[in-house]
Amino acid sequence: MLTLAEEVLLLALDDEDGSFRPLPRHAMEFALTSAVLMDLLLARRLDADLEQLILVDRTPLGDELLDPILAAIARSTERYNARRWIMVLSQEAGEIRRRALLRLVQRGVLRQSDDKLLWVLGRRRYPVLDDSEQREAKLRILGIVLGDEIPDHRDVVLVALAHAAGLFDAILTRREARMAATRIADVARMDLIGQALYMAKQDMREWGRWVGSPREVVWGGKGA
Repeated sequence: MLTLAEEVLLLALDDEDGSFRPLPRHAMEFALTSAVLMDLLLARRLDADLEQLILVDRTPLGDELLDPILAAIARSTERYNARRWIMVLSQEAGEIRRRALLRLVQRGVLRQSDDKLLWVLGRRRYPVLDDSEQREAKLRILGIVLGDEIPDHRDVVLVALAHAAGLFDAILTRREARMAATRIADVARMDLIGQALYMAKQDMREWGRWVGSPREVVWGGKGA
């Protein structure tokens, strides 16, 4: 099974050319950070209530994407709630994105190629080789937001992540988006991390406070 961060990235890819869709500022950073935290909750390494994100088990999962974030939370002397951890760790979103894309390439889901524009401007594209993972994630989301089935916990979070990142504007037609707007908002608020992500996105003044704060050393070194 793909991590939620990998699924979010696949949803953000344009089916036609493998480029990433333009998204609101900070939307993907918050979504990727929230995805990693949610995977750690699903793996029962973390728990959360309204007051704080709680370390339950510091045992590594053997996952190079999730374990550094787990270790940073375990080392921290601060006791933040989920919303603040999203803001603090969103500074690591670039590395989360890089590692998630690398894994998708290594698994043969994506192929990496570099296009040169005007000789000096580089744009990296990731054409989809095996779109079964991408299609499966989209079908799950569409079945939830355009229907009335009860989503499982993982799919609630995926809907919340896609909503916060603004991905439904690209996934749905305008008519579908209007029809599903209330359903999307309701599903996105079913989970505590989804609620925290929504609040973090809305309160950009908090972003300004935390982006300038001391940061935990999450990655031991920047890999290839």
